[in-house]
Amino acid sequence: MKKVLNVTEKEIETAVLIGVINKQQNEALSFEYLHELAFLAETYGVVTKKTFTQKLEKADKATFIGKGKLAEVKSYIVENKISVVIFDDELLPSQQRNLETELGVKIIDRTNLILEIFSQRAQTAHARTQVELARQKYLLPRLTGMWTHLERQRGGTGTRGGAGEMEIETDRRISRDRIAQLQDDLKIIDKQMATQRKNRGEFVRVALVGYTNVGKSTIMNLMSKSDVFAENKLFATLDTTVRKVTIENLFFLLCDTVGFIRKLPTQLVESFKSTLDEVREADLLIHVVDISHQNFEDHIHVVKQTLIDIGAGDKPTILVFNKIDAFTFVKKDEDDLTPTTRENISLEELKNTWMKDLNENCLFISAHQKTNMDEFKKTIYDTVKAIHIKRFPYNNLFY
Repeated sequence: MKKVLNVTEKEIETAVLIGVINKQQNEALSFEYLHELAFLAETYGVVTKKTFTQKLEKADKATFIGKGKLAEVKSYIVENKISVVIFDDELLPSQQRNLETELGVKIIDRTNLILEIFSQRAQTAHARTQVELARQKYLLPRLTGMWTHLERQRGGTGTRGGAGEMEIETDRRISRDRIAQLQDDLKIIDKQMATQRKNRGEFVRVALVGYTNVGKSTIMNLMSKSDVFAENKLFATLDTTVRKVTIENLFFLLCDTVGFIRKLPTQLVESFKSTLDEVREADLLIHVVDISHQNFEDHIHVVKQTLIDIGAGDKPTILVFNKIDAFTFVKKDEDDLTPTTRENISLEELKNTWMKDLNENCLFISAHQKTNMDEFKKTIYDTVKAIHIKRFPYNNLFY
């Protein structure tokens, strides 16, 4: 008698990660990116077994990493029964096909991995439509005839081409048709969301922005007394959440947005236009930073650059350093003459670096421990009040 498999059970996949070292990305930066890639893999549900790095002047046209490194990776895959290889850079369609043929396992690049995570975490119809559009745009140049199941989405019994039409062209046409349909669907959704934003015009709008997994949703829950999903994984929040918040006698709208990340796929930026409009149309941005992360300054740069890219770089901003309860440092011995590094600086010493010039636009809190939240709320109150008075001067009697 054959054993019936439980279809809900998912075999845990194991993976190796591959990053590059070059003039733009030194060894330290490469390992930092690989560490983040491992976190992405964990969020996706894959267990990382080993990481490989390769020094490259330029990527190999056929396999990205070259024959020598490819042989090393293949040997490890066979010996350890690895099922997935994840690259920290986006691969050309031809490189991906060649790697799949040579290694005989699933090949995923950073862009595809992020898209897969977004696909897993999309809850609403809006988010699912945005993610599917991004995925279709990513897959279109990578169609190799293996996605014939896409034809079922057409709903018809015939095709527009003749009997001799190549299967790959059929698949591409089906994918392009699907992209067009999704774009039409999003236009309708975007109009609905634009109307919703217009109806909120009398309120001052505040948006939480920041790198992924910095605690924005936790802050949202504390401020609005709501129950926005928060988790110690990347991209816990995809759908924009807007809540009416009251501090003393002042009302405003607080928006929680999707977290940013390095090398955010352009397909996602385009597809999540209506979500990012909440940031573009906000009156005030609260830029949340995980100060316990060793590379938080790089994260600040990534977020600032992303805000510039989407046209929100000139917004009034309050920089909020969260997770001070998790901040750690290693105090050097007095006779230790080695250069001082970021790991040797205390939080108080850190506050006296470039941060001291930010004055009232810089706060240090722990949303998890509710540390300094009264100061945080007062700063938000004062800033929102100033915006409200400027916009509605006839309401000054209420303050």
